Amino acid sequence: MGIFSFFSKEKKEKLDQGLEKTKTGLLSKISKALVGKSTVDDAFLDELEEILVTSDVGVETTLKIIDRLQKRVARDKYINSTELTALLKEEISALLDENHTGLQNSFDAAPIAKPYVMMVVGVNGVGKTTAIGKLANQFKKAGKKVVLGAADTFRAAAVEQLKIWGQRNDVMVVEHGMNTDPAAVAFDSVKAGMEQGADVIIIDTAGRLHNKVNLMNELSKIKRVMGKVIPDAPHEVLLVLDASTGQNAFEQARQFTAATEVTALALTKLDGTAKGGVVIGVADQFKVPVKYIGVGEGIDDLQLFDKHEFVDSLFNTEA
Repeated sequence: MGIFSFFSKEKKEKLDQGLEKTKTGLLSKISKALVGKSTVDDAFLDELEEILVTSDVGVETTLKIIDRLQKRVARDKYINSTELTALLKEEISALLDENHTGLQNSFDAAPIAKPYVMMVVGVNGVGKTTAIGKLANQFKKAGKKVVLGAADTFRAAAVEQLKIWGQRNDVMVVEHGMNTDPAAVAFDSVKAGMEQGADVIIIDTAGRLHNKVNLMNELSKIKRVMGKVIPDAPHEVLLVLDASTGQNAFEQARQFTAATEVTALALTKLDGTAKGGVVIGVADQFKVPVKYIGVGEGIDDLQLFDKHEFVDSLFNTEA
């Protein structure tokens, strides 16, 4: 077995473990609903609708999935319970396939721009700064030169946490300390990245939602000043969501997509929750691609999201 096969197998095992709580809850509920049924009928589809909603897939996305299944049942006339898993996988994969992206989609690929500038947004407590540290680790291991910008200047802990991740990953961190201008930090970070010949620049931002107007103005200003150094920066605006918060993640996505142009999603803490259905719902409702998922606390446990691997793992009864 080659080294890449080993890492691929290890990644799959981590994904299976990370989705275990979601998968156990979802599949066990579906199995109970199918007891005594020889075909997938309207009564079962009503039960399935409730199962998907309570798995935090979201009402809108659930109704879309049920509608597609009803059309399949009406067309094919007879669908037995053993075919249901395959149909669900097909329809969920189809929903996720509708969110295509031209963003940087691997850690070791040549950046679509050099330096490739990422602005990371999200409320406090979702694992935003930790996600940045893990991203820096993955890019560094792939041979990329990384610069981090500590533009979450409203929390001393955020600046210090990012500095610790910088030391751990041996990457440069640009910081002005607490209560300084976030846009100035972002400007200096991009400028330093250019001077250092960085491949990737990742900018942390404040995670406040109490005043959407101020949030929008602040994020717009940060983007604008980065654009003075690199005209098309940032190349990616990554929203970090905590999957374990379920429906609250939908509200956060709603707030941030209204405040700024979010281009990609990262969902953390999937390993600690049975609410993994939120991955499907958020991607579908906001038409923003899921790019990263967190499946554990380890430094390597922030994975690039593979929609086909995700759906296969979610419905894999042997894992």
